[in-house]
Amino acid sequence: MNAAALSREARFPVSARKIRAPFVLDPSLCLYSPQENLESLRHPRIAAWIDFVRDVWTPTPVPGADAGRVAVLLPCTKYKPYVTSREHRGINAALRAAGWVPSGGEIPDGLTACLAEGEDPSLLDVSPLVRDGWVLDRFVVSEPLGIVPYELSCHWRGEQSPATSYDDPGLFESRGTSVSPYRDDSTATPGANGTWKWGPAEREAYADMHNALVDVLAAALGRLAPHYAGIAAWVSPGLTHISFLADASRRKADGLPSARKGLTGPKPLRGVLDVLPGALDLMPTRAQLTAATAALTERLAAEGRPAGPGSVRSVFARGDGRDTPLALPETLAHLTAWIDAAVAEGGS
Repeated sequence: MNAAALSREARFPVSARKIRAPFVLDPSLCLYSPQENLESLRHPRIAAWIDFVRDVWTPTPVPGADAGRVAVLLPCTKYKPYVTSREHRGINAALRAAGWVPSGGEIPDGLTACLAEGEDPSLLDVSPLVRDGWVLDRFVVSEPLGIVPYELSCHWRGEQSPATSYDDPGLFESRGTSVSPYRDDSTATPGANGTWKWGPAEREAYADMHNALVDVLAAALGRLAPHYAGIAAWVSPGLTHISFLADASRRKADGLPSARKGLTGPKPLRGVLDVLPGALDLMPTRAQLTAATAALTERLAAEGRPAGPGSVRSVFARGDGRDTPLALPETLAHLTAWIDAAVAEGGS
């Protein structure tokens, strides 16, 4: 892809299509490279958000639900609001099937157009979930916002939330287009196949932004931890979200980079569990993914669908129509089991 096609103006239409009506894109919150990500920390909307979630926000009381609370961190998604994505709809459907129901929130007009035939509109309710006196709070791990309480993912302070206003592909090096060649500080180089390779300036900005978001996440989770009987993160292996959370041992086990070589040499990457050991359970684990793959193989065979290794890998990667493995029923069985265990232990 040539530099002209990677200008900000050329990308805005694609970014705008990722925001579901009635919400609209804020072009100033389009971040197409690590450098733009790092600069975004000074954007007034992002800076105000980070100050709020890091230092001020507390879980919303739910009348009649005072047995305890648990929390789950979910990944951000291509489409926004997050709750409209097929991945989150699959996750939320599994939570509903496990008995968790919305405590009551408004579903913005027009959002139900994203639902498949037969899907329950309450899947789009972002209010805290309740079951037997317990509250389940959902959060989203976000670039560039750090952490997003689910209930603030559509509106905040009477306006469209920043969490429904942005597009940020700029930290995903593997895409080959997460660069800003129009910037004076760009060191990215084009390849013969139309993709671009990060240079030292991109790698340095990535490391700085990565660690800045880790600091936001760690500060927020450390402050909020006393409210919860348990906190789990449900994030995809190998992507930035798990890198923000993993400690050195998990980073090594999953083959995640421990540093990026920037303008000034190697810059170490840290994760929330380096800062706050034991603060959360990071899932799915390798063992859980292996078990989910085996369960999926059995289901495909029982349904008369191709169940050879290649077919299973393909269905697994696509989440069987839910975009990612995180939304597969076989994988989500491990998340709902963790929630049940956290509630049981917290209530004992």
